[in-house]
Amino acid sequence: MSGSQSLPIEFACGNCGEALATPISSIGAQVKCPGCQTVQTVPSPTREQSPPAGPMAPVTPPPPIGGGNNREQLPGSVAGGTASESCVGKETPTKKLFDRITGEISKIYVGQDELVLGALVALFSNGHVLIESVPGLGKTLLVRTLGQVLGCHFGRIQFTADLMPSDITGAPIFDMKIQEFRFRPGPVFTQLLLADEINRSPAKTHAALLEIMQEYRVTIDGKSHEIDRPFLVLATQNPIESEGTYNLPEAQLDRFMFKLIADYPTTEDEARILDLHSRQVDINDRLTQELETVTSPEEILAITRENADVRMDTRLIDYINRIVRLTREWPNLHMGASPRAGLALVQGARTLAALRGRDYAVPDDVVEIALPVLRHRVILSAEAEVEGHEVDELLRGLVRSVEVPRL
Repeated sequence: MSGSQSLPIEFACGNCGEALATPISSIGAQVKCPGCQTVQTVPSPTREQSPPAGPMAPVTPPPPIGGGNNREQLPGSVAGGTASESCVGKETPTKKLFDRITGEISKIYVGQDELVLGALVALFSNGHVLIESVPGLGKTLLVRTLGQVLGCHFGRIQFTADLMPSDITGAPIFDMKIQEFRFRPGPVFTQLLLADEINRSPAKTHAALLEIMQEYRVTIDGKSHEIDRPFLVLATQNPIESEGTYNLPEAQLDRFMFKLIADYPTTEDEARILDLHSRQVDINDRLTQELETVTSPEEILAITRENADVRMDTRLIDYINRIVRLTREWPNLHMGASPRAGLALVQGARTLAALRGRDYAVPDDVVEIALPVLRHRVILSAEAEVEGHEVDELLRGLVRSVEVPRL
């Protein structure tokens, strides 16, 4: 027995890919890669392997939602954008609607497929999205296009340092005709809301969105005013400029289902943008004449309710639970994710499965949305920041360390 415990197990470093070998008795322990110094958990050998195990072959996955272009990717069972046999969906009504929506959006909004997919997954999951991107990538155009295609009202709030909470929620005004106060709704009373440069306003203004994003209502003078559903907040922040900005509090960040990273378009997409939007045609005319409204708020709400019936195997829920709980004890992470992160992973995986024509979720659905769900809910330790680690880098290693269930 002692001889079998000394047999080596080989696996690839989750960060740099270097082949590592440790005694099989160290399965589950944390080791440090001598090459890149990344701390990771020694995985268990798969059923097809027998100690000593061979090197782990790298798997090329699809880009995770919100991962941006040319970014390192997480492992999954979808290679090169072609779904594996277990992930092939049927032409369900939900999938057909999703295909029609994305087809209409592509007539006006070019590229940024991960951003579009992330926004739709959040919309059909009753979630909200925080987008980190440089200016000029068409975030306002995306919200207007979504509103036209989905048949929803849309609005935009430009956050500034002097923006007050009442400028968002609305406030009572005195009506001279009836000689009493009446409530005047603010710009938040819409269905698709673009909160542009949200980190340019102070915390008291951020707090005005907390109740709205969670409870879908505004309370003024003790009276609650309901927000029309569906309600999606797309908030943006600039990753470059820090002067005159305020960090979003953890409570606010936790309200967002996803944090998506919008990168510059590819060469082909940018060339198409230049050709499509350089003809001095009024964008309002294009939105109304070229786009077809393919759904309605009522249908969106109905599909959102139906997504709750997508099957989640208990082993998949346990997989999600292990990922979330591991963030609270992972090296170089000062603060881990809350249970709300686990709920976002479950709801997002269900919605992603439904949009792809399946009535069951698979581990690939969880892996694809893991980074957008977790990256804004964890905080690096001071040592990790000094050493130059990035949140996405640590989360990739964390997700790789958790054994994927066999469903």
